[in-house]
Amino acid sequence: MAAPRLPKADTQSAADLFLGLTPDAVLAAIEASGLRCTSVCWPLNSYENRVMEVELADAGRTRLVTKFYRPQRWTQAQILEEHAFLAELHADEVPVVPPLAFPDGGTLRQVTVAGGADVVWFCLFARFGGRAPEEVNDALAARLGALCARIHVVGARRPFLARQQLDGATYGGKPLSSLEISGRVPTPLRRRFFASAKALIDLTDAWLQGVQTHRIHGDFHLGNLIERANILYALDFDDALTGPPVQDLWMLLPGRDIDTLRRREIFLQSYEQFRAFDRSSLRLIEPLRGLRLVHFCGWLAARWHDPIFPQTWPQFTTDAFWHETTDALDEALDLAWAGPEPVVLAAPVDAPEATNADFFWDWQK
Repeated sequence: MAAPRLPKADTQSAADLFLGLTPDAVLAAIEASGLRCTSVCWPLNSYENRVMEVELADAGRTRLVTKFYRPQRWTQAQILEEHAFLAELHADEVPVVPPLAFPDGGTLRQVTVAGGADVVWFCLFARFGGRAPEEVNDALAARLGALCARIHVVGARRPFLARQQLDGATYGGKPLSSLEISGRVPTPLRRRFFASAKALIDLTDAWLQGVQTHRIHGDFHLGNLIERANILYALDFDDALTGPPVQDLWMLLPGRDIDTLRRREIFLQSYEQFRAFDRSSLRLIEPLRGLRLVHFCGWLAARWHDPIFPQTWPQFTTDAFWHETTDALDEALDLAWAGPEPVVLAAPVDAPEATNADFFWDWQK
């Protein structure tokens, strides 16, 4: 069945179509795949993609979630590798939510811009409710260690061929180049910001030498987890890539306080019941933390034309944001050279802990 072709204005592109996706366009795309829909089409919270809840016109009025991928972010091959990874995990009974097959048997379809070759890729998922964890206690740290290890057991079986590599040059260097061209960094901070960012990129690449890398989640923070019927599910594998296992660890436990360090050890002990963990790679946590911040700033700069970004992160254009970000890069660099904190197994302390929102600018409430 051919992909739907939408009317093309003189300057319309896949990016224009993506930013202006209407409920009618979404439903038309799904119906062109062979599924009949009702008029229900609700937008869901998502920054990078366009995600909507739709309703099928079947006897049970089945609700599904459709995801339209941002053009020029992923290739068809990269998206299909994400889907294949999810299928492997699901087959191994790792709790994930794989994409659904369309009537033709595939998991990926496209909307084509009439008069051109540009496309917007989209897929379907089951509507999946549950409760997202808000903080990590000792019990959850152990469960996260086991879940992360099970993902990595599958991830280490075969390589990604098309998806990104998590290294300094790729994950940090490209966004940094975009930031240099954009002129977003205030002039008084430019020298310090770029010097620290480049130092973190170089340090990451140096310390990754000899470290095992394989398929990982890549964006494994609490916002990408949901608990349903006492089972933790890992969600949103958009950013799955080839990288060191420690990336998934530090994002689940991003704090630097004593309690987080103690829970990191609980996580690792649970993880190591399923597979070995290279503890020497813990020194990568601070360089990777700084690298992610550089990546995030480049991501914002590249997406600033999308109205949802200025609305969500108005601080991006303020001097205060860049002062805080530059200080954070300096701190990550200093702590990287200081070395990882020792394992802490002391009793919990009654002190306020930093939350994911303190470490991840794109944390969704």
